[in-house]
Amino acid sequence: SVGIPARQVYTPRWAHTDDNHAWVEAWADGRWHFLGACEPEPVLDLGWFNAPASRGMLMHTKVFGYYDGPEEVMKTTANYTEINVISNYAACAPLTVTVTDTAGSPVEAATVEFKLYNYAEFFTVSRKTTDGRGQASLSAGLGDMLVTAVRDGRFGIRKVSFGREPQATVALDHAIGGEFSFPVDIVPPAESANLPEVTAAQRAENDRRFNREDSIRNAYIATFPAQSAVDSFARAIGVKPGQIARFITASRGNHGEIMDFLREASRKGCTGRALQLLATLSEKDLRDTPSAVLADHLYNTDKDADAATVLAPRAANEMLTAYRSFLRREIPATDAAAFRNDPQLLAAWCRDSLTLRPELCTVSTTISPEGVWRSRTADKPSRAIFFVAAARSLGIPAWIDPVTGNLFYRHAGKDVPVDFESANDRQMETGRLKLRYEPIPRLDDPEYFRHFTLSRFDGQSFALLNYPDFEPWSARFDTPTDLETGYYMLATGSRLADGSVLANVSFLNIGPNRTTETDLPMRDNSEAVRVIGNFNSESKFIDARTGRETSVLLTAGRGYFVVGLVGVGQEPTDHALKDIAAKAAELEQWGRSIILLFPDETAYAKYAASPAAPLPQTVTFGIDRDGSVRRQILDAMHLPGNVPLPVFLIGDTFNRVVFESHGYTIGLGDRFLHTIHQL
Repeated sequence: SVGIPARQVYTPRWAHTDDNHAWVEAWADGRWHFLGACEPEPVLDLGWFNAPASRGMLMHTKVFGYYDGPEEVMKTTANYTEINVISNYAACAPLTVTVTDTAGSPVEAATVEFKLYNYAEFFTVSRKTTDGRGQASLSAGLGDMLVTAVRDGRFGIRKVSFGREPQATVALDHAIGGEFSFPVDIVPPAESANLPEVTAAQRAENDRRFNREDSIRNAYIATFPAQSAVDSFARAIGVKPGQIARFITASRGNHGEIMDFLREASRKGCTGRALQLLATLSEKDLRDTPSAVLADHLYNTDKDADAATVLAPRAANEMLTAYRSFLRREIPATDAAAFRNDPQLLAAWCRDSLTLRPELCTVSTTISPEGVWRSRTADKPSRAIFFVAAARSLGIPAWIDPVTGNLFYRHAGKDVPVDFESANDRQMETGRLKLRYEPIPRLDDPEYFRHFTLSRFDGQSFALLNYPDFEPWSARFDTPTDLETGYYMLATGSRLADGSVLANVSFLNIGPNRTTETDLPMRDNSEAVRVIGNFNSESKFIDARTGRETSVLLTAGRGYFVVGLVGVGQEPTDHALKDIAAKAAELEQWGRSIILLFPDETAYAKYAASPAAPLPQTVTFGIDRDGSVRRQILDAMHLPGNVPLPVFLIGDTFNRVVFESHGYTIGLGDRFLHTIHQL
């Protein structure tokens, strides 16, 4: 808005840890510089993610229109160009994949997917099509990926290592449906962060601005309704405070819109239905949906309609809009009656009347239901969302399954899958899968998205099944669970302390009306705990609760402990503390001290005003007032002075360190426990 060229940059997935991230680049003095999206540093080209980005394998940005710059073009569509900017952040190298048939001849028009291991899935970070020579190329950071190639019912798969092999051949030597399994070791790029210098004056000025920004934000948050205001509002609309408090609290700055919606519903005698509608929304929806959108859905739905499959405004991840009154008005009465009598006719209308133009939509954006109706244009996700929106507007229960992405409607007491390519009702065949698991040391019950995932072949690639995050194996797959028939990829992995992964990939079939039993192979990390450094357990700090000087030894007693140098209001620290909180019960059972040290009283006070999720009872907060603990840790572990926070050690009172982590990482609580169980 002030004339500085800027663009979003993101890594689709980290290579050395789970999750991903996005940030900003701005153009100045003839080149692109980066800065955090919402955590500005005193200088450009500095963020908490310098070190993780140096271990990245792929960074993207999308430029609207056609782009003719120096970066590698990854994709060109009708409205944007996706370019690869990994070279701005990490050492990288090109790699060309040649796809061949079983006779060794190159295969044109094969779909090639470059996949990174992340959250126990081999996630596709780039999809390409081979040229006339059977080739597809990509530049990426100096680490490992898995590559798949698919064409005409056959596929190939292999690991590739960027920087070690400029050429790789993938033969289509497997038929779709072939069952096999193989281990694969994945090694991410090494860290090589380049951190610009920041003077004390620059840091002080940045801190001053942060504090000013905090005061502005906190003053705004103070205007959100207090409990007394919520109680008063509840009485005014004739409900108990407990019925609405969670909606008002979660809506934060959007509380006025939610309260207006409930106030109007009370006047019209619809409070109960209004609360049912709000209960279908996510916290994000509560924070940004206008009351007019909610009212459109409430007052254009039959009072006895099912809340989850008719009243709910949301179908998938689209922006919520007031589509219901529009569609009820625009769909001709004769068509509406026919669709209600036979929802398959609505599916047929979508198939025959809508033109699919996937190139018009960028990733994760969809055309609104009203836009689909007006333009008669959609991509596949927008068509599915439109079907749900139109069906619900007509009182027909419809939904998109959150695990499989399959589309359903309910008619005559039956849940009917929608197939836009078929003229008749689709009959979904199902089978069952049971995964046998033999516990390995330190892992009794693997978790979905942390240790294993399932993906189903959709004709071109393997589509992930989105079971609940971190659901234990024992909760679903210890006994036979229903799955749609088809060809599946089972991925498992154990991530090691250095970010590398001991993975395994298996391919299996789910047949109709039968149970498939197969192993859930978790490869064990057999590396023994070893001493990697030293730390003086008599190091002193200020106990934040008492204000008195103490030491790690006095706090922890004899034996092992965790000590951490933490920041405040910084994403890496926030992630780390949430991960520790998620494993609070196990860490409390361990019974040893976890000492979290802030750089000064101001930082601790800022944290205490907005603490993380409940941490283990064994946590002690302290102040490293003179920085002596920090200096000793950095010296002992040979870390640079500008090492990114947080820094964590597991050590003992014999001054031995057996674990060290610094900067951004995911699953820290698990990594603690993995080490602890070996001690």
